[in-house]
Amino acid sequence: MISKRSKNSPGFTLTEMLVVVGIIVALTAIAIPVGNRALRSSRKSACLGNLRQIGVGLESWLQDHNNVMPELAAGRSNKTENVPVLDTLLVDYVSSPDVFRCPEDRELFTQSGSSYLWNTTQNGRHKTQLSFFGATEASRIPLVTDKESWHGEEDGVNMLYADYAASGKFTFSTSH
Repeated sequence: MISKRSKNSPGFTLTEMLVVVGIIVALTAIAIPVGNRALRSSRKSACLGNLRQIGVGLESWLQDHNNVMPELAAGRSNKTENVPVLDTLLVDYVSSPDVFRCPEDRELFTQSGSSYLWNTTQNGRHKTQLSFFGATEASRIPLVTDKESWHGEEDGVNMLYADYAASGKFTFSTSH
């Protein structure tokens, strides 16, 4: 014998289920962009941390070399290219070769060994004699930058300045 369900039986109607599914979809549509933004922000922070570690490694290298900046190429196109670059010079002065990888970099680190470029205008200069487009304040002289604008439109490139501060903000100008 099959019993009929009474009007007060437990369960959900089709309308109630559709409302719940609609709410879940709406919350997901809001949460995904917020989560992506938070993830991108954490990767940018990790990149800034890498640049700070490169700065510490560079300072240690400078102490071993009379405070004279190294003579380096800006970067290399692949790991087999035999040119002096940041990642080969400082590998013994940083905690890990992964310091030279920006978390947003999907291919250049694997190809070239670094996500970062060296500012060749500082090659061979004494640490106290640095300048960049007329600026002589260490906080306005970029030493290392991201190879690409991985961190979005507005603050797309992170930089390590000569005072070893890492930032996504440009603190130098090309005119006085």
